[in-house]
Amino acid sequence: MIKVIVYGSNGKMGQVLSNQINNESDIKIVAGIDRTTDKEKNVYPVYENPYEYKGEVDIIIDFSHPSNLAKILEYSSDRKVPLVIATTGFSEEQFNLLLEASKELPILHSSNMSLGINAISMVLKEISRFLGDNFDIEIIEKHHNKKVDAPSGTAYLLANVINKALDNKKEYIFGREGGNAKRHEKEIGIHAIRGGTIPGEHTVIFAGLDEVIEIKHEALSKNIFAQGAIKAARFIINAKPGFYNMDDIF
Repeated sequence: MIKVIVYGSNGKMGQVLSNQINNESDIKIVAGIDRTTDKEKNVYPVYENPYEYKGEVDIIIDFSHPSNLAKILEYSSDRKVPLVIATTGFSEEQFNLLLEASKELPILHSSNMSLGINAISMVLKEISRFLGDNFDIEIIEKHHNKKVDAPSGTAYLLANVINKALDNKKEYIFGREGGNAKRHEKEIGIHAIRGGTIPGEHTVIFAGLDEVIEIKHEALSKNIFAQGAIKAARFIINAKPGFYNMDDIF
């Protein structure tokens, strides 16, 4: 039985993950960590500080907030616990902390745990090499009105996949306005829409001469992110120290 601590257990994704894990036979939540310990009724104890939990743990799944990263890495390093990090919005400094910690711990990080998004990423690598110099590339992402970061981590993930395939020669342009907003050749446009309860929608547009290709992923619920995180946990628990992403699962 895989023993899991869920960081951000009383948040929306933490609760979705809890419900998904309840349906699994080989994985169990032994504790949650959240700043509001009594917000939800859970079948496991919830602590404000991970060191309050005295039992065994095999892995931590984080669906919380970037501000918690230092605490998570400290605890994981002390206890030698592998990590699945699904939180988005890290600064460059925080990302470097993840990379440094991965020298001693197996860490899997992805801005989107959806298997579909990560399959699209693999496809984009090939399409971008074939079309990138002749087509304009735009990314449109839509999310619910409570999402705090923009553009989404997934939009960056897709843009980075495309840009890497094109030798990182593109620059990111975030929205357009004004009377001199003509598109330049080396741009990848990234646009964020916020409204209602949209779980997540990402569209990559390749616009060429007299033809347009659109690759779209729509999340119909948050369950897909929890399912991907569970799959990531099963993978990373047997991995050697290093920095992994969802590509490594595929």
